[in-house]
Amino acid sequence: MSDKTITRRPRLIGPRRTFAIVASTFNEDLVQGLIDACRSELLALMPNASIPLYRVPGAFEIPVCTEYVVKHSGCDVVIALGVVIQGETAHADIIARTVATQLADIAVRHELPVINEVLLVGDEAQARARCFGTELNRGVEAARAAFSMTELFQKLHTAYPGLRERERAGS
Repeated sequence: MSDKTITRRPRLIGPRRTFAIVASTFNEDLVQGLIDACRSELLALMPNASIPLYRVPGAFEIPVCTEYVVKHSGCDVVIALGVVIQGETAHADIIARTVATQLADIAVRHELPVINEVLLVGDEAQARARCFGTELNRGVEAARAAFSMTELFQKLHTAYPGLRERERAGS
Protein backbone atom coordinates (compact mmCIF):
# COMPACT_ATOMS: atom_id res chain seq x y z
CA MET A 1 0.00 0.00 0.00
CA SER A 2 1.38 3.38 -0.96
CA ASP A 3 2.25 5.98 1.65
CA LYS A 4 2.00 8.84 -0.85
CA THR A 5 -1.11 10.46 -2.28
CA ILE A 6 -1.70 11.56 -5.85
CA THR A 7 -0.67 15.18 -6.47
CA ARG A 8 -3.47 17.76 -6.68
CA ARG A 9 -3.99 19.25 -10.14
CA PRO A 10 -6.94 21.67 -9.91
CA ARG A 11 -9.18 22.48 -12.82
CA LEU A 12 -11.22 25.60 -12.22
CA ILE A 13 -13.14 25.64 -15.50
CA GLY A 14 -14.74 23.00 -17.66
CA PRO A 15 -17.84 20.86 -17.61
CA ARG A 16 -19.54 20.14 -14.31
CA ARG A 17 -18.89 16.62 -13.09
CA THR A 18 -20.87 14.44 -10.71
CA PHE A 19 -18.85 12.50 -8.15
CA ALA A 20 -21.26 10.16 -6.36
CA ILE A 21 -20.10 8.96 -2.95
CA VAL A 22 -21.43 5.67 -1.57
CA ALA A 23 -20.41 5.37 2.07
CA SER A 24 -21.00 3.02 4.96
CA THR A 25 -22.55 4.16 8.24
CA PHE A 26 -20.67 1.41 10.10
CA ASN A 27 -17.67 2.93 11.90
CA GLU A 28 -19.48 6.22 11.30
CA ASP A 29 -16.94 8.69 12.74
CA LEU A 30 -14.10 7.15 10.73
CA VAL A 31 -16.08 7.04 7.49
CA GLN A 32 -17.28 10.60 8.05
CA GLY A 33 -13.60 11.64 8.14
CA LEU A 34 -13.14 10.04 4.71
CA ILE A 35 -16.28 11.74 3.38
CA ASP A 36 -15.28 15.17 4.67
CA ALA A 37 -11.73 14.93 3.29
CA CYS A 38 -12.99 13.60 -0.04
CA ARG A 39 -15.63 16.32 -0.48
CA SER A 40 -13.22 19.07 0.52
CA GLU A 41 -10.58 17.87 -1.94
CA LEU A 42 -13.10 17.43 -4.77
CA LEU A 43 -14.34 20.99 -4.31
CA ALA A 44 -10.75 22.27 -4.23
CA LEU A 45 -10.09 20.45 -7.52
CA MET A 46 -13.41 21.33 -9.17
CA PRO A 47 -15.45 23.98 -7.35
CA ASN A 48 -18.55 23.38 -9.49
CA ALA A 49 -18.65 19.61 -8.84
CA SER A 50 -21.86 17.90 -7.82
CA ILE A 51 -21.25 15.45 -4.95
CA PRO A 52 -24.35 13.46 -3.96
CA LEU A 53 -23.91 11.17 -0.95
CA TYR A 54 -25.60 7.79 -0.53
CA ARG A 55 -25.30 6.05 2.86
CA VAL A 56 -25.57 2.29 3.39
CA PRO A 57 -25.46 0.29 6.66
CA GLY A 58 -22.13 -1.46 6.11
CA ALA A 59 -19.35 -2.13 3.64
CA PHE A 60 -21.09 -5.22 2.26
CA GLU A 61 -24.00 -3.06 1.03
CA ILE A 62 -21.76 -0.62 -0.87
CA PRO A 63 -21.65 -2.61 -4.16
CA VAL A 64 -25.42 -2.97 -4.58
CA CYS A 65 -25.92 0.76 -3.99
CA THR A 66 -23.02 1.51 -6.34
CA GLU A 67 -24.63 -0.63 -9.05
CA TYR A 68 -27.91 1.27 -8.66
CA VAL A 69 -26.21 4.67 -8.69
CA VAL A 70 -24.20 3.77 -11.80
CA LYS A 71 -27.31 2.55 -13.64
CA HIS A 72 -29.67 5.36 -12.67
CA SER A 73 -27.86 8.56 -11.69
CA GLY A 74 -25.80 9.57 -14.72
CA CYS A 75 -22.79 10.21 -12.49
CA ASP A 76 -19.29 10.48 -13.90
CA VAL A 77 -17.61 8.43 -11.17
CA VAL A 78 -18.51 6.64 -7.95
CA ILE A 79 -16.35 6.82 -4.85
CA ALA A 80 -16.88 3.96 -2.39
CA LEU A 81 -15.91 4.78 1.20
CA GLY A 82 -15.90 2.51 4.23
CA VAL A 83 -13.78 1.19 7.07
CA VAL A 84 -13.47 -2.49 7.96
CA ILE A 85 -11.40 -3.19 11.07
CA GLN A 86 -9.72 -6.57 11.34
CA GLY A 87 -11.01 -8.76 14.14
CA GLU A 88 -10.12 -12.19 15.44
CA THR A 89 -11.84 -14.03 12.57
CA ALA A 90 -11.54 -13.92 8.78
CA HIS A 91 -14.82 -12.01 8.45
CA ALA A 92 -13.16 -8.66 7.72
CA ASP A 93 -10.99 -10.19 4.99
CA ILE A 94 -14.01 -11.84 3.38
CA ILE A 95 -16.00 -8.59 3.42
CA ALA A 96 -13.13 -6.49 2.03
CA ARG A 97 -12.28 -8.99 -0.71
CA THR A 98 -15.92 -9.39 -1.75
CA VAL A 99 -16.53 -5.64 -1.86
CA ALA A 100 -13.35 -4.99 -3.86
CA THR A 101 -14.22 -7.69 -6.40
CA GLN A 102 -17.79 -6.49 -6.82
CA LEU A 103 -16.76 -2.85 -7.22
CA ALA A 104 -14.19 -3.77 -9.85
CA ASP A 105 -16.82 -5.83 -11.70
CA ILE A 106 -19.25 -2.88 -11.68
CA ALA A 107 -16.60 -0.50 -13.02
CA VAL A 108 -15.59 -2.81 -15.87
CA ARG A 109 -19.15 -3.84 -16.77
CA HIS A 110 -20.37 -0.23 -16.99
CA GLU A 111 -17.10 1.32 -18.22
CA LEU A 112 -17.38 3.89 -15.46
CA PRO A 113 -14.72 4.69 -12.85
CA VAL A 114 -15.41 3.31 -9.38
CA ILE A 115 -12.86 4.39 -6.80
CA ASN A 116 -12.55 1.86 -3.98
CA GLU A 117 -11.53 3.30 -0.64
CA VAL A 118 -13.20 0.70 1.52
CA LEU A 119 -10.31 0.37 3.91
CA LEU A 120 -9.29 -2.87 5.59
CA VAL A 121 -7.18 -1.92 8.60
CA GLY A 122 -5.67 -3.78 11.52
CA ASP A 123 -6.91 -1.48 14.26
CA GLU A 124 -8.55 1.85 15.00
CA ALA A 125 -5.21 3.71 15.11
CA GLN A 126 -4.50 2.70 11.50
CA ALA A 127 -8.02 3.75 10.54
CA ARG A 128 -7.65 7.16 12.18
CA ALA A 129 -4.35 7.78 10.38
CA ARG A 130 -6.00 7.04 7.03
CA CYS A 131 -9.29 8.84 7.71
CA PHE A 132 -8.07 11.96 9.53
CA GLY A 133 -4.35 12.13 8.77
CA THR A 134 -2.67 14.77 6.67
CA GLU A 135 0.06 12.59 5.17
CA LEU A 136 -1.95 9.47 4.32
CA ASN A 137 -5.57 10.58 3.99
CA ARG A 138 -7.48 8.09 1.85
CA GLY A 139 -10.40 10.50 1.40
CA VAL A 140 -8.07 12.98 -0.30
CA GLU A 141 -6.53 10.17 -2.34
CA ALA A 142 -9.98 8.97 -3.45
CA ALA A 143 -10.93 12.47 -4.59
CA ARG A 144 -7.73 12.91 -6.59
CA ALA A 145 -8.08 9.50 -8.23
CA ALA A 146 -11.73 10.22 -9.10
CA PHE A 147 -10.83 13.60 -10.57
CA SER A 148 -8.01 12.06 -12.61
CA MET A 149 -10.33 9.35 -13.95
CA THR A 150 -13.00 11.85 -15.00
CA GLU A 151 -10.36 13.74 -16.98
CA LEU A 152 -9.16 10.52 -18.61
CA PHE A 153 -12.68 9.41 -19.51
CA GLN A 154 -13.43 12.84 -20.97
CA LYS A 155 -10.39 12.37 -23.25
CA LEU A 156 -11.52 8.85 -24.17
CA HIS A 157 -15.04 10.01 -25.01
CA THR A 158 -13.58 12.81 -27.14
CA ALA A 159 -11.13 10.47 -28.92
CA TYR A 160 -13.72 7.75 -29.53
CA PRO A 161 -17.12 9.49 -29.83
CA GLY A 162 -20.09 7.20 -30.25
CA LEU A 163 -18.05 4.00 -29.97
CA ARG A 164 -20.07 2.67 -27.02
CA GLU A 165 -23.35 3.36 -28.82
CA ARG A 166 -22.18 1.52 -31.97
CA GLU A 167 -21.04 -1.48 -29.91
CA ARG A 168 -24.40 -1.67 -28.13
CA ALA A 169 -26.26 -1.49 -31.47
CA GLY A 170 -24.19 -4.42 -32.74
CA SER A 171 -22.41 -2.55 -35.53
